[in-house]
Amino acid sequence: MLNISNLSKRHPNAVRPVFSGISLSIAAGEIVALVGESGVGKSTLLNCIAGLETTNAGAILIGPQARDIVRLDEAERAALRSTSIGFIFQAFHVLPTLTVAQNIAVPLLLVGVQAKQHPPRIESLLARVGLAGFGPRWPATLSGGELQRVAIARALVHRPALILADEPTGNLDPRTADEILALLLERVREEGASALIVTHSQHVAQSCDRILTLTPDGLQ
Repeated sequence: MLNISNLSKRHPNAVRPVFSGISLSIAAGEIVALVGESGVGKSTLLNCIAGLETTNAGAILIGPQARDIVRLDEAERAALRSTSIGFIFQAFHVLPTLTVAQNIAVPLLLVGVQAKQHPPRIESLLARVGLAGFGPRWPATLSGGELQRVAIARALVHRPALILADEPTGNLDPRTADEILALLLERVREEGASALIVTHSQHVAQSCDRILTLTPDGLQ
């Protein structure tokens, strides 16, 4: 579901690249943790995979059709993101002016799923993330753990091939973090997706199928 070859990223006028020569593959159904010290470029790599940042060299092949997001224009990248990628952020990024159901529906709108098909899919997913009946509620009334559950549901609702998660438990207390981790892994496997999870938590990393370490010298 993800194949990266010889990927390099350098910010303009920077003395050294953020990373270079990065190659990795994630198989269908595999959940991989990406660890490393702060500042080595883990989140930047995730953003490059999602096409949110540009790269200087290399290829990023995504999904069953192995489309290279590096070679696409911005409109094509957005289209590939909307169909094939689900992104979970540390800070949730749940829109405060939309209800829970409306937040989760955003990816469905982007891929053109008819509105009449939204409620059953959203309600089913809310039940599976432990938020049955939360659709009409506003984000301001939810706890951090509940907001992250909404974020997981939003990332999965359009059934993407690849889930990218950036410190998905980083803003949560230990007990809630464990619950969210178990939920995320269970839902990703249930949906048959693949996942790359950036984390500083050894517990999160060891719960994944495989651990990759990003260092200033490359990927190990």
